[in-house]
Amino acid sequence: QVQLVESGGGLVQPGGSLRLSCAASGSILSINAMGWYRQAPGKERELVATITSGGSTNYVDFAKGRFTISRDNAKNTVYLQMNSLKPEDTAVYYCNAKGTYIRGYYTGPFDSWGQGTQVTVSS
Repeated sequence: QVQLVESGGGLVQPGGSLRLSCAASGSILSINAMGWYRQAPGKERELVATITSGGSTNYVDFAKGRFTISRDNAKNTVYLQMNSLKPEDTAVYYCNAKGTYIRGYYTGPFDSWGQGTQVTVSS
């Protein structure tokens, strides 16, 4: 019912920057929280940052001071600006959105994930 499409990943040198985008589409009534997660090879998926519809943000320690999450509610889009990238930031980055869908007379909660976008930090 709700699809998320990420873009903006790629190869960047250490110290460089990337901006990830994630657009939600489908039968959306409202989106509460949106967030970014990442999964490095051989590791579990971990939280990077989240943002509420009101703009309140939460970052894990490794993202503080380097990453900035933002969203455009009118476009149902969330962004992740990543600066001062390190090789250890190499991972597949996933977008997540939680909210309420609508289908005819019915509404219900959704918790959707994007397909992931690869970020590689290497010289």
